[in-house]
Amino acid sequence: MSLSKITDDLLEDLRPLRFGPPVTHVYNPFEYAKEAYTLYLQLYASRPKEVVLLGMNPGPWGMAQTGVPFGEVTAVRDWLGIEVPVGTPTLMHPKRPIEGFACKRSEVSGRRLWGWARDTFNTPERFFNRFFVANYCPLLFIEASGRNRTPNNLRAAERQPLLAVCDRALRRTIEWIKPRFVIGVGQFARERAREALSGSSAIIGQITHPSPANPKANQGWDTLIVKELSVLGIII
Repeated sequence: MSLSKITDDLLEDLRPLRFGPPVTHVYNPFEYAKEAYTLYLQLYASRPKEVVLLGMNPGPWGMAQTGVPFGEVTAVRDWLGIEVPVGTPTLMHPKRPIEGFACKRSEVSGRRLWGWARDTFNTPERFFNRFFVANYCPLLFIEASGRNRTPNNLRAAERQPLLAVCDRALRRTIEWIKPRFVIGVGQFARERAREALSGSSAIIGQITHPSPANPKANQGWDTLIVKELSVLGIII
């Protein structure tokens, strides 16, 4: 088993799932940006890790563009050293174009997370010696207006099959990486980790999500999460 095989199996499990209104478009970067994600795994997914930071799902200007979790374009290109051709979804929303590494928009959550990693650890190698960053769900859900719909707000009949598939992939991922800690970046990711990893020896915790929509994140997120990680027993 490898993370690439886990990803391939997740892709197959996701393909039969269907999502209806208010969702009109579903992007899967594991399909059209798989080359970038594969390179991310090759460069940085050695094991074991001390900590897995677990996000919810792709953002429109982050992983949706680059294939890398929290993948703000400049951070992925200039710090992680990943820049490869990226395709496009079969059906693309005009307000959420996929331009890959040519995208000029910056995703604040990704800029904050990878900026903290860069400023704290200096090199990717030092960061990934202890940490790995993953997303619980690889799908981005878009409504007709262009608004994102998060997985927890899908209709129950659509949400439950999706959670079952993503739970299974998360369990296999954590079994492979063998981290001491699985830290949800936000409440949803922590809750899914607790559910999916019930019985695991990994310690489950949570840090504040870096989204600008989160008031706490706009008051010194870098300093805040160092304190939150310290409380959990992860000393930076």
